Amino acid sequence: MSSPAPDLDALGPRLPSPLRQVEDERFARRGIRLLLKRDDLIHPDIPGNKWRKLAPNLRAAAEHGRTALLTFGGAYSNHLRATAAAGRLLGLSTIGVVRGAELADRPLNDSLARCVADGMRLVFLDRGTYRRKAEPEVVRHLRNRFGDFHLVPEGGSNAMAARGCSALGHELRRAADVAAVACGTGGTLAGLAAGLAAEQRAIGFSVLKGGFLDKETERLQCAAFGGRTGGWRIEDRFHFGGYARLTPELRAFAEDFGARHGLSVERLYVAKMLYGLTALAEEGAFAPGTTVAAVVTGSDPP
Repeated sequence: MSSPAPDLDALGPRLPSPLRQVEDERFARRGIRLLLKRDDLIHPDIPGNKWRKLAPNLRAAAEHGRTALLTFGGAYSNHLRATAAAGRLLGLSTIGVVRGAELADRPLNDSLARCVADGMRLVFLDRGTYRRKAEPEVVRHLRNRFGDFHLVPEGGSNAMAARGCSALGHELRRAADVAAVACGTGGTLAGLAAGLAAEQRAIGFSVLKGGFLDKETERLQCAAFGGRTGGWRIEDRFHFGGYARLTPELRAFAEDFGARHGLSVERLYVAKMLYGLTALAEEGAFAPGTTVAAVVTGSDPP
């Protein structure tokens, strides 16, 4: 028996998210118009692409009568934080499977502490088992331990999430020539590119090393839309050493960009995307007259 579908509109999402032009001479001197798509303002607790990816998964959980969500993430996962907040707001129990068994014996960082405060039960897996998290044996063990739950993949990225993120592309139609987004699992880019018009293109800035996101994004598009769709590519040069890796140069850039434009720049994803866009502009990657929309997907923990 299914549960009532969650009334996500009652949570007051700000959709479509705001789109505003910013004046930045690093772009202006190249004849480029820069827009910020403020998905971080969709909801104070479930911001940005996390709202777009979680909403269809929450509805699917209700359709299957499940009142518990289990998902995966690293120690600084914005997705874990958003899932915990969604559980608190909607009265669902949440389980977060965290990469790294050694973290169980360490004090929680601010992100994981926020998850616990929102009612999420944390489980720490050794990295070898975590890499096999999608295998039936691992999932079966988790179901035996925690009972019936709706499984949401790492980063919230599955076919439902990609379809949810296609609305982002629709919101940017006729607004920009190029749309840019930071990528961890590829789900947001998969949907964004599918929702854009044929003449638009999307760039996904990888925040991880490894070069796997092109195949993963295409896999998600095939599952969601039946094949690769939209004009998109992955930019691999601006991960700054990998996920959750920061450098003094990136920190300084984020502080400067935030001061210029009056926003707090999230470090692990958004800063890398903005840095990469600025570098591409200065390299002449965009023709004069191009309008670029940078998707601000989230914010740092309060």
